[in-house]
Amino acid sequence: MDSFITIESLAEGVFKDRGSKFLAFAIPCGTEDKAKQIVAGYREEHPSAVHHCYAYRLGADGKNQRFSDDGEPGGTAGRPIMGTILSADLTNIIIVVVRYYGGTPLGVPGLINAYKTAAAEAIAAATILEKQVEVAYTVTFGYAIQGEVMRILKVKGITLLGLHMEEVCTASVSIPKAQAAEVVERLTGLQGVVVTKN
Repeated sequence: MDSFITIESLAEGVFKDRGSKFLAFAIPCGTEDKAKQIVAGYREEHPSAVHHCYAYRLGADGKNQRFSDDGEPGGTAGRPIMGTILSADLTNIIIVVVRYYGGTPLGVPGLINAYKTAAAEAIAAATILEKQVEVAYTVTFGYAIQGEVMRILKVKGITLLGLHMEEVCTASVSIPKAQAAEVVERLTGLQGVVVTKN
């Protein structure tokens, strides 16, 4: 898998039913720690909401998935949110749906519809991106050829994460998976260049 689909930035959706208000927030997210911080942030921001339900899908392959009903009847909140993420084929995303109770129970079908619709509204408001899967490498080379190494990186549009220049230089780079073999071959074709995958 050389690329994946995600969202560019925060997007919001709203759904109302019988007085209950469902506020959906779709956020790009790459790690479980970040997902936990995001959920905690919305709990803090909306302390009077009755539920803070969420679903997230992480990784280029989308295999890291988790969802929570946060006190709603089992399967009525987190799973419908996750279903919306899956049907849009998105990953590296979390959707948090905050519910303000309106006084009238919605029943299982009503809850499923509300969480699913709120999540879908947030996705519909988002800018969808296709991102390349990138692999981190360390490039070690002599100072004398740093100009040639930098030229290859620039021509190929490689992201430079860090550079340490001494007699022996090291560069931390992020290379799109689809280009990795070609770029590594170009770099190691220069005398004394060593490329290691991080």
